[in-house]
Amino acid sequence: MRQRRRIPRLIGSLLLLAAAGVGCGEANAGTDGKAAGHRAAAEPEVRPLGRIVPVPASVTPGGEPYALTATTRIGVDTRSRATKELGAYLAELLRPATGFPLPVVDEQAALGGIRLRLSAGDTALGDEGYRLRSGPDGITLTAHRPAGLFRGVQTLRQQLPSAVERRSVQQGPWKVAGGTITDTPRYAHRGAMLDVARHFFTVDEVKRYIDQLALYKVNTLHLHLSDDQGWRIAVDSWPRLTTYGGSTEVGGGPGGFYTKEEYQEIVRYAASRYQEVVPEIDVPGHTNAALASYPELNCDGVAPPLYTGTKVGFSSLCVPKQVTYDFVDDVIREIAALTPGRYLHIGGDEAHSTSHADYVAFMDRVQPVVAKYGKKVIGWHQLTGTTPAPGALVQYWGLDRTPAEEKERVAEAARNGTGLILSPADRTYLDMKYTKETKLGLSWAGYVEVRRSYDWDPATYLPGAPASAVKGVEAPLWTETLATTDELDVMAFPRLPGVAELGWSPAATHDWDAYKLRLAEQAPRFEALGIDWYRSPEVPWPAP
Repeated sequence: MRQRRRIPRLIGSLLLLAAAGVGCGEANAGTDGKAAGHRAAAEPEVRPLGRIVPVPASVTPGGEPYALTATTRIGVDTRSRATKELGAYLAELLRPATGFPLPVVDEQAALGGIRLRLSAGDTALGDEGYRLRSGPDGITLTAHRPAGLFRGVQTLRQQLPSAVERRSVQQGPWKVAGGTITDTPRYAHRGAMLDVARHFFTVDEVKRYIDQLALYKVNTLHLHLSDDQGWRIAVDSWPRLTTYGGSTEVGGGPGGFYTKEEYQEIVRYAASRYQEVVPEIDVPGHTNAALASYPELNCDGVAPPLYTGTKVGFSSLCVPKQVTYDFVDDVIREIAALTPGRYLHIGGDEAHSTSHADYVAFMDRVQPVVAKYGKKVIGWHQLTGTTPAPGALVQYWGLDRTPAEEKERVAEAARNGTGLILSPADRTYLDMKYTKETKLGLSWAGYVEVRRSYDWDPATYLPGAPASAVKGVEAPLWTETLATTDELDVMAFPRLPGVAELGWSPAATHDWDAYKLRLAEQAPRFEALGIDWYRSPEVPWPAP
């Protein structure tokens, strides 16, 4: 695998602190080297129940809080591998900052502690719902499925002071407000896409993003694994895709790729955070890296040079050639074998160099290949210009100003049974600039401030599409201008939590004025986690 070093922004942060008269020791202690200028005011000793992101479906405050102490134990059903693993995960989250041993023990030995329970009878909680009960005598997290316990753990950690996220011992107390939260998600698909094709990100960097997503109950990681600028996943039957096609990136850097073992490591790590990985191989356009690697994939048999720019729409697989379908079959077969999830994303957007007739012919042949290898199709919404396969989902990335006829075509597909993932670019694209002053990102979809990214309703967004067709939302993070994790952070935060709330929380809870206050209270947590973020003037952040 090829990698390149990341240059952290710590030096710049320390220089800014020095200019402001703040010592380097304070910078390291207070911010873990990031967002040093964003220091927030002290938090309340007990966070009001449910004052988190995403906001829970039902909150009933009451009674005295629970306090973690050095004697707290985490109780699980030791006969259940899932609950034992979740108990260990919770302990690993809480031990560094609290300094407490927090042993994971059988539930019966955890009186007065934190209990994690799976309940076969709580079917109303579904696959991801949970119930959290907190009081002086302990905390009980109950769920129907392990994923629900995991989501409940994220609620528990957000109810604790933000300092619990730090990796060194902090001063308590560690209290959780009393009462009951009963919570289930609005949508089954709550996704985030990471583009590792324009700029390559290592396994550890992807894992870092997975952990950030987990905190906000995101359950799907969509990896954009191929594009004009780079091919990022090993395919044994077409090895030059990575050794040559993966050798560069936007701006001409060294690129990189995942071996099959590394990709499976990402898949396993995501699964441990109860996230499903959806791999995307974008075809028939966005394919210059493949075309450069294999001349026979071009209609004229001549390989184009590798590409390191940012234009789109100029590349296309050769639709009439049989070798194209041999190629697609091999790629889908090998990637499907590595991917335990239900879906495989075939792209299909911006195929401007493919005629409409060729596009239809191509998708009519490729969609059955996905089914052949046991997966369901996801495609960008241009797939509705063909006949989406049974069970397919289309991902809508249009704008408020997208022509009505294009919106209607997508809505018609939805009325005919095709599910929708909503990713409107002028709402959810995390690479869009916040304002014209934003240094990173693009602006072709307009400027997307924090309120705009949050203040819309997926159920009513697309005219003519039945609310029942909307399967969820997804926040894509394209990386034409983003090359480091700090740069991912500042574009994803604070918009990502808002899109996550749209996917999780009931429509009745949707209120910008209430949300912006809860979002502002996330600032100390961002700091504790070492996440850089954009200090939007629309949000009443705690005073530095």
